[in-house]
Amino acid sequence: VKDPTAVERANLLNMAKLSIKGLIESALSFGRTLDSDYPPLQQFFVVMEHCLKHGLKVRKSFLSYNKTIWGPLELVEKLYPEAEEIAASVRDLPGLKTPLGRARAWLRLALMQKKMADYLRCLIIQRDLLSEFYEYHALMMEEEGAVIVGLLVGLNVIDANLCVKGEDLDSQVGVIDFSMYLKNEEDIGNKERNVQIAAILDQKNYVEELNRQLNSTVSSLHSRVDSLEKSNTRLIEELAIAKNNIIKLQEENHQLRSENKLILMKTQQHLEVTKVDVETELQTYKQSRQGLDEMYNEARRQLREESQLRQDVENELMVQVSMKHEIELAMKLLEKDIHEKQDTLIGLRQQLEDVKAINIEMYQKLQGSEEGLKEKNEIIGRLEDKTNKITAAMKQLEQRLQQAEKAQMEAKNEDEKFEQECLSQSDSLQKQISQKETQLAQLETDLKIEKEWRQTLQEDLQKENDALSHLRNETQQIISLKKEFLSLQNENQQLKKIYQDQEQALQELGNKLSESKLKIEDIKEANKALQGQVWLKDEEATHCKLCETEFSLSKRKHHCRNCGEIFCNACSDNELPLPSSPKPVRVCDSCHALLIQRCSSNVP
Repeated sequence: VKDPTAVERANLLNMAKLSIKGLIESALSFGRTLDSDYPPLQQFFVVMEHCLKHGLKVRKSFLSYNKTIWGPLELVEKLYPEAEEIAASVRDLPGLKTPLGRARAWLRLALMQKKMADYLRCLIIQRDLLSEFYEYHALMMEEEGAVIVGLLVGLNVIDANLCVKGEDLDSQVGVIDFSMYLKNEEDIGNKERNVQIAAILDQKNYVEELNRQLNSTVSSLHSRVDSLEKSNTRLIEELAIAKNNIIKLQEENHQLRSENKLILMKTQQHLEVTKVDVETELQTYKQSRQGLDEMYNEARRQLREESQLRQDVENELMVQVSMKHEIELAMKLLEKDIHEKQDTLIGLRQQLEDVKAINIEMYQKLQGSEEGLKEKNEIIGRLEDKTNKITAAMKQLEQRLQQAEKAQMEAKNEDEKFEQECLSQSDSLQKQISQKETQLAQLETDLKIEKEWRQTLQEDLQKENDALSHLRNETQQIISLKKEFLSLQNENQQLKKIYQDQEQALQELGNKLSESKLKIEDIKEANKALQGQVWLKDEEATHCKLCETEFSLSKRKHHCRNCGEIFCNACSDNELPLPSSPKPVRVCDSCHALLIQRCSSNVP
């Protein structure tokens, strides 16, 4: 045989499940905040009282036995600090005299706060404290109490607005109405009708929403077309500006190429002139060598004959030695000039390296921003200035070469004078000739070095021109990237506009849904009121029956709950209680006047 207390707990658990489930479903279909007159809500509180009363210990007093649920509910404010407000407000209510009435008021306030599950969970956890109020086999002491607390979490979806002050909570009789949880065929038919009506209204609302969405999409497409036309005109203007810039850059490139060609032509002409001069000098040197050989043979003959004049020649040799020292000093000065030329060439190399470093910095700055473009334009100007400086340095080097050639000519003239004076002194002349040959070889090597430096400078100039063209290509790439960035910004703005339009559409849908719920409630009330009357369909009415204005999105349709006809809002903004519904219901102006006349005629 089963334990009767266990059977009682199971029955109470099943009733709690049914009441909570029915309350949630009916509240969601009702769609409004629940009042204290709502029957499923009243039955829920009755079931909760029975659950809390199960297994309560009887407390004896001097006058009577006391068995109420207010004792365990008072513990909640000690365990859960947020419940102090409820307990204080319950104690301050003037109309409550019994502890049962206070417990009922506490349950209603906890439901409005949406914290009934949290408060009762604190009680179930503290079973040591509950054992003072409940028997060991009570529902709150067993697992069924935890299950009921878990079911109460679903009530947080419901919004309730209960007036506790005006109700007589002390004298209410808590009887469970099982007829609410038993289904009849008539109830099932009414539910099916309500479901069909709700489906029809949902379809209607869906069609209206689709129409509004299509209108919004059409307007958004028009705005997009306008924005695309504006952006197209802007892009055309930017293309024209870019083409003008490209033409200017091409003209500058042609100018630079022409200048480079002129510089190359000049350098080639200078090189050809220097080659011709060197060839003529070599020919003259060979001819002078042959004449010197002949003179050397004649000098040998004269030495044999002029041995007596040797002492005079020695004195002249001393003078020649002093002249030789002067020539060595001149050669040292020439070497210094050569070293200075090398230093200048090294400085030019350093300048070229600086130019390369500046080019690298320009490349990095080009990737940065438009300000880098301006700085690079300035650097290009500096590079052009440096190229001009390099050309000036080339001119200076050419001038120095000319000076060196003049010095060579002067040295040759001096050599010819010495050869005429020193025909008798063949040995010293041979030595001087060998020294001059070494000097000529050094000069030839210097000329070769200068030619090589000129070639390297020309190569560096070509590299700089290539770098300039590369930088210009990069500037064009940056301009294209800038255009792409602007196009992406426009697309981002368009997406933002679409997102805002969608948010507005969702807000309108929410408003429509709330309006549709209100309409459903009105239709339910109208069904109750018009059980024996004919309810006019929405499709049949296109104009208001009184003012004959055409219905539209702004002019909505409203049914009169008395006659069943369709009117506009202005002609049906009255509310009166009808015999079929005690609550005030929407009525048209004509029905309102008739009902008032009837009431006035009935009143003596």
